[in-house]
Amino acid sequence: MNTEAIKEAVKEKYGRAALQAQKGKSSCCGPASTCNPITSNLYSAQESGAVPEPALRASLGCGNPTALAELKPGETVLDLGSGGGIDVLLSAQRVTPAGKAYGLDMTDEMLALASENQKKAGVTNAEFLKGEIENIPLPDNSVDVIISNCVINLSADKDRVLREAFRVLKPGGRFAVSDVVVKGEVPAEIRRNVELWIGCIAGALRDSDYREKLAGAGFEGIDIEPTRIYDIEDARQFLAGQGIDVDSIAPRVAGKFMSAFVRARKPAAKACCAPTCCAA
Repeated sequence: MNTEAIKEAVKEKYGRAALQAQKGKSSCCGPASTCNPITSNLYSAQESGAVPEPALRASLGCGNPTALAELKPGETVLDLGSGGGIDVLLSAQRVTPAGKAYGLDMTDEMLALASENQKKAGVTNAEFLKGEIENIPLPDNSVDVIISNCVINLSADKDRVLREAFRVLKPGGRFAVSDVVVKGEVPAEIRRNVELWIGCIAGALRDSDYREKLAGAGFEGIDIEPTRIYDIEDARQFLAGQGIDVDSIAPRVAGKFMSAFVRARKPAAKACCAPTCCAA
């Protein structure tokens, strides 16, 4: 599958989703048939009430990384693929005005929506950046925590995404993302379907591959915690209307796809005991 084709398909899909959210229509991660299994009940009533309604409508995630990342006052947070800004705004509140929350997105419509939501929320310690998660426009060692919500699976170059995440994290920094992860093999019919790719399904990594890629980028302390495993009825909703033989494929993918919280850590800087350390 062509990398640029995937990128353009994702950009078009999520641009439309942002416009729908601005018009008061709810968005979801992919076609309407896939909304409920992935995106339902991710945020508490308190969290939902803490952000503007359009930010919630534009939420396309599969988890709640902000709640699980254990953010601390004063930290700098980066959300990869920030969309309408819900996780950035919630993060900014958690790190307090002493901290900073960045959102990175490549879609103009989503960036415009996020900026509008920021103004409505009155959040001053957030900033939205235009760019791709494969090329993060921030300096080395500048971020305490990286979060993301069902976005890394959309990238056609996940190794580069993880290397970039490692680069911008400070020593000891935390990688704490929600993503769709797969156990076992996925039928080729699904991998070839672009609509399912941009719907957060076809591009998902196997859990073992996710661990290997994180380790290859330099991360340690890697952990993948399932937050929801999708059953056969969920699989039917994923696949409906995609030109796929649902009765044939659904039993082969049931229980293989899951939303998961993926944790890892950039190694802390090594202490130096040599006489020349301070000078260096």
